[in-house]
Amino acid sequence: MRQLFFITILSLFYTCNGESQNRNKIVGGPCQGCEAIYEYGDKVLKVVDTLPKFNVLPNPIKISGTVYKVDGKTPASDVILYVYQTDDKGIYPSKANSKGWEKRHGYLRGWMKTDASGAYEFYTSRPASYPNSTAPQHIHITVKEPDKNEYYIEDFYFQDDPHITKNILNRKLPRGGSGVILLVKDGNLQVAKRDIVLGLNIPNY
Repeated sequence: MRQLFFITILSLFYTCNGESQNRNKIVGGPCQGCEAIYEYGDKVLKVVDTLPKFNVLPNPIKISGTVYKVDGKTPASDVILYVYQTDDKGIYPSKANSKGWEKRHGYLRGWMKTDASGAYEFYTSRPASYPNSTAPQHIHITVKEPDKNEYYIEDFYFQDDPHITKNILNRKLPRGGSGVILLVKDGNLQVAKRDIVLGLNIPNY
C-alpha cells in the first residue's frame, strides 16, 4: 500500500513538472526589448488603440486584422500586441521623463488585446526611414500569448515603400506570416490589413 502511494505521488510529480516545463517553455529565441510589452501600466487593454500624435503627424493610417492560433484558422483571444515606431523624421521620439524601454522605443507605441474573434486594430501615422538611410519604413511588433513568453514577429512593412527590399517582399519564413501591407485610401485615412498566425516560423514553438 505504501509502495503504491509512493508511485502515485511520483507519477503526479513528473506529470505536473512536465506541464510546468511546457507552460514555461521559451519560444522565439532572443528578443531584446520584448519585455516592453509589459509597460502598459494600469491601462486597460482593448482591441483598438490609438498611438500618440495620430492626429498631429502627417499620413494617418489604420492597420487591423485577425490573430489566429497556430492552425491558421482558429481566432486567438487574449493575445497582447505591442507596437512601436519612428515618427515622420525617422526617429523614435522620447520625452525628458521617459522611463524603461520608452527611452529607446520612443513614445509612439501602443498596446492591444484581442477579443474572442482575434481582432486587433490601431491608428497611427506612417513612419519614416531612419535619418540619412535607405532602411525600409517599418513598425515593430511583439506578441504575448496567455500561456507563452513574449516574442517578436515580422515587422509591418509597406508595399509601396521605395526602400523595401526583395528579401522582405519574398521572405520564405516570415515570423507570424508576412508583414508586408498594402495601404488603400479610405476617406482621410490610408488603411491596411494584416492577419497574424501565432507560432508560424517561430523557433521552439
